[in-house]
Amino acid sequence: MSLKKRIGISLRVQIIEKYDEKRDTISHDWINFLQKTNCVPILIPNNLTDIEDYISEMKLDGIILSGGDNIGEFPERDQTEEKILRFAIKNMFPVLGICRGMQAINKFFKGDLTTNKNSDHVAKPHHVNIMNVKFENLLGDKKFQVNSFHNNLIKNQNLGQGLEIFALSDIDDTIEGYFHKEYPIIGIMWHPERKQQTVHQSRLIDIFYNKTIW
Repeated sequence: MSLKKRIGISLRVQIIEKYDEKRDTISHDWINFLQKTNCVPILIPNNLTDIEDYISEMKLDGIILSGGDNIGEFPERDQTEEKILRFAIKNMFPVLGICRGMQAINKFFKGDLTTNKNSDHVAKPHHVNIMNVKFENLLGDKKFQVNSFHNNLIKNQNLGQGLEIFALSDIDDTIEGYFHKEYPIIGIMWHPERKQQTVHQSRLIDIFYNKTIW
């Protein structure tokens, strides 16, 4: 039996007014999904004083920047994920950004976001077209269905420095997947942990932590 990968995952922030508490949270969907893909989920709190030491001590094989929260809504989360990305660049460490995580990576590399003015990407499944031959071969398809739960979009002209597109939405050609040309960093706009899990999602996790395309 192959050794399980130890995958860190960033957490959304939740304010519980009843108890005057600020909490880090994660959906059970993520824990279930990672266990199904032969991974051990390791949670990354947003109030750590030394992220690099934590990553090293936990012996992580990769980190997922999860969805939820808007960028700028909780500075402690923004700062935590920026530190993770700086560590990843310095150490050629694999990172996978999901939805908000993809948006955060794009902003980190000097890209920008566009607010979605309609509901085409909110709780509505659609297809993505795979635009990169390597990803097409590794995922096993040129087109497949994904879920969609995001209010922000990334357009071609807003793509961050060093990022290359591998998936576009069939609705409006906005960017649904990219990878960094130099560092083992991937971003996708859909949620592999939610319903409609397919073979494409488990293959994507393999590409991420095995750094297959770099």
